[in-house]
Amino acid sequence: MKDGMLRVGLVGVGAMGSGHLSNYLRLMREGQKVQLVAVCDVRPEQMERKDNADLNIEIQHETFEAHYNKYTNYLEMLDKEDLDYVDFAVPTYLHAKLAIQALETGHHVLSEKPMAMTVQECEQMIEASMRTGKTLMVAHCLRFWPAYEELKRIVDSGEWGAVVSAMFFRGGSTPMWSFEDWLRKKEKSGGVLLDQHVHDVDTIHWLFGTPESVQTLARNVIPGSGYDAVSTNYFYPDGKVVNAMDDWTINGDFGFEMIFRVNFEKGCAVLTRDGLTLYPVGQPAVVPDLPADDGYYREMLYFQSCLRAGTAPERCTPLSTMETIRIAQAEQLSADRGGERVRL
Repeated sequence: MKDGMLRVGLVGVGAMGSGHLSNYLRLMREGQKVQLVAVCDVRPEQMERKDNADLNIEIQHETFEAHYNKYTNYLEMLDKEDLDYVDFAVPTYLHAKLAIQALETGHHVLSEKPMAMTVQECEQMIEASMRTGKTLMVAHCLRFWPAYEELKRIVDSGEWGAVVSAMFFRGGSTPMWSFEDWLRKKEKSGGVLLDQHVHDVDTIHWLFGTPESVQTLARNVIPGSGYDAVSTNYFYPDGKVVNAMDDWTINGDFGFEMIFRVNFEKGCAVLTRDGLTLYPVGQPAVVPDLPADDGYYREMLYFQSCLRAGTAPERCTPLSTMETIRIAQAEQLSADRGGERVRL
């Protein structure tokens, strides 16, 4: 890094990676001290696409102009380019392997969620980061999403008292667009539980800490995909009622939805498709003035600021994101046992 300028290599420009690419182009247009030096994908044609990627959450896309070098082998990219960090937007089963290789070749790493397929893989990633002295952050975008940041502020401040109950839901159409259909293969994605539901697992962990136990009901609809619909109850010592549900078989014109309702002793926070509304007890409802930028953009800015300052990413530490995977594994075990309550 010279004069605060960060040189980046992006690996994977599928559905999520194209959103990352768009944000890097935006950051450069804005004059931020970041340069997208190289892009890598095993499909050369993917780096020439001019259409919008198929994503649940709309991201602004643009023509993939050749402002960067293009590779189909990411190890060749790491060898040839002078990069400060590598951004991985690749299938989940590759997260640990690729991140460790990048760390061991002297690069900081920003990796898409979930951290990895198993806690053991997460531990290997953390060990590589500690051994090499290179920064590792998992891009759990909801920790940077303005509505969820506001919810976190209310929880941590205690201004509305204790949480009484909390409900989280996300769901939409079956993912049909992934490379070699990896999203619908349990051994590569972990199914809806590890790919999509993990957003809310992480949010619940981030907001409330690790639960004492979990109880999950789940159903498989698509052969070989793992679970496609899940519902988990999270048990905490104070007795608050917490549930998260996800379903990626809601096809037709439904689209995609991510919502929550968190009820406190002195208020309630509700996120719908229309945005976040706060309902403080004894006062009129409030629609807070939140930043317009989404979590994808904001997580990149945060990670880059940490690298420039030489500080660890405290909002999204590797240990914290590994704990999210431990909770998700307990949910998988509970579902496998027909909804048996599993302690953590």
